[in-house]
Amino acid sequence: MAYSDDKINMVHGAGGEVMQDMISDIILGNLSKTSVNGGIGLESLDDSATIPLDDDHVVVTTIDAHTVQPLFFPGGDIGRISAAGTLNDISVMGVKPVSLSNAMVISEGFERSDLERIIKSMNETCEEVDAAIITGDTKVIDSDKLDSMIITTAGIGIGKKEDVVRDSGLEVGDKVIITGSVGDHGMAIMSKREGFGYETELKSDVAPVWSMVEAAKEVGTITAMKDPTRGGIANALNEMATKASVGMRLDEERIPVKPEVEAVSDMLGIDPFEVANEGKIVMGVKADDAEDILQAIRKTKYGKDAEIIGEVTEGKRVIMETLIGGERLIEPPIADPVPRVC
Repeated sequence: MAYSDDKINMVHGAGGEVMQDMISDIILGNLSKTSVNGGIGLESLDDSATIPLDDDHVVVTTIDAHTVQPLFFPGGDIGRISAAGTLNDISVMGVKPVSLSNAMVISEGFERSDLERIIKSMNETCEEVDAAIITGDTKVIDSDKLDSMIITTAGIGIGKKEDVVRDSGLEVGDKVIITGSVGDHGMAIMSKREGFGYETELKSDVAPVWSMVEAAKEVGTITAMKDPTRGGIANALNEMATKASVGMRLDEERIPVKPEVEAVSDMLGIDPFEVANEGKIVMGVKADDAEDILQAIRKTKYGKDAEIIGEVTEGKRVIMETLIGGERLIEPPIADPVPRVC
């Protein structure tokens, strides 16, 4: 995928190594203060930041902009993804999300009925985790300046410091869990765009993940978590391993991929491990707790297809044992191959 060092391109906003380089060089390189009161800050590049309130409690906060096209897709819409995406970034820090702020930039001529549908979808998603939409902003822009709408959501969670889970906490011997099938969102978007006709079978997985986090925390110890959005599980697994200075050994046979996802993947030549998921968690857990956590997740609404897919090892490579008995190095993608996926 070609890109310029002098211009911002689509690849710079698609997750993966190119976006990480831009964040490090241009954004972090020009900011003088990136955390508050010793909390987790921007420099950690975790899913959310924390602001300590006192010796025991923290506010967990994050913000996301959403530009997904099409606005309505099999299994969801921009309202659901804008709510779930932010709620999930709070949730995978181990803390229950309590609120969203919502800012919308809308193209002139946008259908009022579509806007109402989107707001209802946001509300229904928040209701699933009992989170409130507490403030917001709305702007309208010339139709030739914006093709539809952009939604930016900021989230807040409040919890104890001891509840917070980092994405950098993996330890050798931990088991790795994925809470369901991979590649569903990215491939549902591409199937809709390309008109492949899989809309009745293949749907986005976009959903709030808090119920799975809560269930897991009740029965065992989570050492690290991440929601594998842009760049897919390939990006999430590598980021977690790199931050913890560990490796992973995965079993391809145990990584759930739906037949419809494989079909679209084959037609487009896209690796389903590198495309976004919007309702899944990559989770490192203590080995002794892994089976109990797996069963707890499977009992939740969105976790029935969860699997233990591997373990954390020495070294700094993510290696997958393939179905044919070989080994494959899972590398971080340059970027998610599906643009405007979230």
